[in-house]
Amino acid sequence: MSDKKHMIELPVVGAIQMDRRHALKIMAIAAATPGLVSCEPSAPEADVASVPTPASNPRAKGTAADPDLVAPVVPWQRTLSADELASLAVLCDVIIPADVRSPSASQVGAPDFIDEWVSAPYPGNERDAVLIRGGLVWLDRESAERFGEDLRFRDLTSEQQHAICDDICFVPDASEQHELGARFFDRVRYLTSTAFWTTTEGMTDLEYIGNVALAQWDAPPPEVLRHLGLE
Repeated sequence: MSDKKHMIELPVVGAIQMDRRHALKIMAIAAATPGLVSCEPSAPEADVASVPTPASNPRAKGTAADPDLVAPVVPWQRTLSADELASLAVLCDVIIPADVRSPSASQVGAPDFIDEWVSAPYPGNERDAVLIRGGLVWLDRESAERFGEDLRFRDLTSEQQHAICDDICFVPDASEQHELGARFFDRVRYLTSTAFWTTTEGMTDLEYIGNVALAQWDAPPPEVLRHLGLE
């Protein structure tokens, strides 16, 4: 394999341009660190996300601990680049594509949701940022090695994209060489699903009817009550 295959343009994290070895190293650190799903503050006294008190809800302080949900404010800057967001959008749409029932994940803002999540100044979110940014680098490397130099994941056909994702879609079944890619995919899938099914379009897709006032409530029929032992 020629060195030229490893010359894909890579995203910059901070002031360091990531090569493949560096990307795999930081993905391994992130994957091995517990608490990836947490959003805990780094220290009780650290006010890392203070927000000026909004006027819309005087009952809320408008802080991270007591947010104003009527007029929510995100107090941190987004960190993913436009290039990373473009690649992430393609992967989100592989996970939840558009169909006759609903739009795709990217069409309802899943990449923006993930960007907001990984930009949050909390340890768990910061580890997710490392895992996802490194994973996007890995995804482009894998695409080039399998299907041709200078090809990135978003340049591939749908069949080629699914061929890669099939190898990383389930962590327990992933080979050793794909383990880090599988951990990355697992995290993106979780965040994509969270983003999608908390939108109006996602709830419609699920046929979720909660939070809706009913004009009339009919009790379960007798056969259902009998089945549940509640007669």
